[in-house]
Amino acid sequence: MPEPGATPVRQAPPPARSALFHAEQFVWLTARVLEQRLFAYDFLNGPADPVETALDAYRNDDGGYGHGLEPDLRGPVSQPLHTGRALQVLDVIGRCGGQRVDRVCRYLTAVSAPDGALPTVHPSLRGYPAAPSLPVVEPPPSSLLATGPVVGLLHRNEVWHAWLFRATDFCWQAVESLEKSHPYEVEAAVAFLDAAPDRPRAEAAADRLGRLVREQRLVDPDPGGADGYPLVEGATHFPHEYARRPDSLARAWFTDDEMDRSLDRLAHDQRGDGGWPTRRHPWAPGIALETRPMATIEALRTLRAYGRHIG
Repeated sequence: MPEPGATPVRQAPPPARSALFHAEQFVWLTARVLEQRLFAYDFLNGPADPVETALDAYRNDDGGYGHGLEPDLRGPVSQPLHTGRALQVLDVIGRCGGQRVDRVCRYLTAVSAPDGALPTVHPSLRGYPAAPSLPVVEPPPSSLLATGPVVGLLHRNEVWHAWLFRATDFCWQAVESLEKSHPYEVEAAVAFLDAAPDRPRAEAAADRLGRLVREQRLVDPDPGGADGYPLVEGATHFPHEYARRPDSLARAWFTDDEMDRSLDRLAHDQRGDGGWPTRRHPWAPGIALETRPMATIEALRTLRAYGRHIG
């Protein structure tokens, strides 16, 4: 306590906390064990083994993954979307290969449609809860949304399996014949094109797809601008959501100014609790709680990939 009449000493303000610090607190407070370990691996120099251990909890004997790994599908049964997310995790930690991926490819072969591609939802999900946007349909149609990211991941990791031949052909046909699409299908197409072995063909397909995205107003190139863009499936999409990394083919769709404004928007979207919002419709209790840490990790990865300071 200062002496009476003494001049008060002005305390220095506490140091500003970084986006990464606030995100870390949010992840430890809310995330599943898998996302906690992914965060530690991505941003705290954590080891890969604990990530794979956490992922194994979702693996089934058929080589696929289930148990709500993709939060919009519940229940224990393996599903293509769960398995695609598992491959994303293995890719992040550099383990998308070997016997574990050979088992995954055997599962993919077993659940593929007659044309060799994956359905978004396999009928084995019937009887278990799922998002209303993911109904069980029999026979299940082939889906670029499910197939494109998986094929892209396997090609990027130089995995060779018989399943890939017809699945790759399906992706080429689906991408090159797109006339009217939606943002999530476009994201799946980009995931395929970014790793497709035929680079000249991929670049040509990406160029056409970028024009389609502009023409159909599937992206808002000026976040916060006066020209309002329509909501697509409940949300406006921005450039960084198509080009998650600067080496993506989708990066060429946008000017430097457009990408800078998009990244500014992404950085600004961090909430007061440290996490980023999710686009998922909260169709059941806990969905937002499970998906916001996933969105937070993805946002930090994107900002870091573009050289933005996160802490």
